[in-house]
Amino acid sequence: MNEDDLTYLRRTVELAAEALDSGDEPFGSLLVSADGEVLAEDRNRVAGGDGTQHPEFALARLSTSLLTPRERATATVYTSTEHCPMCAAASGWVGLGHVVYASSSAQIAQWLTELAAPLPPVRTLPIGEVAPDIQVAGPSPELTAEIRTLFRRFHGAEG
Repeated sequence: MNEDDLTYLRRTVELAAEALDSGDEPFGSLLVSADGEVLAEDRNRVAGGDGTQHPEFALARLSTSLLTPRERATATVYTSTEHCPMCAAASGWVGLGHVVYASSSAQIAQWLTELAAPLPPVRTLPIGEVAPDIQVAGPSPELTAEIRTLFRRFHGAEG
């Protein structure tokens, strides 16, 4: 990962904190074009009861109206946490080419277990097992502690 990647990932952590402050689970994501333009950003919106309102899923769908198939193949989704299988599948189906994440799904599963919190309703899998054509980078050691703190806050544990 380079400094640009870390800059984008820091914004995803801010979005995850915004989600948490709004009563949602702490996840945030950006859609970035090949030339580095932030095209869209979103945060988790599952608190209303729709468990599919993940930012990665929303950005995958939005990418089809913003980018051509060729542009999607060179775009990057930056996200605070590695995609769940639903979001990985959506990214694969629309042809997004790159995902960079701050914390892995395996780390999240470990933290939830440590907190005695419920695990996700679907199995946590690496993105590559669901969408093998997506180029993936992560986790980011510089940011995983911040993500862990957000999850601890969400589940009622202190930082």
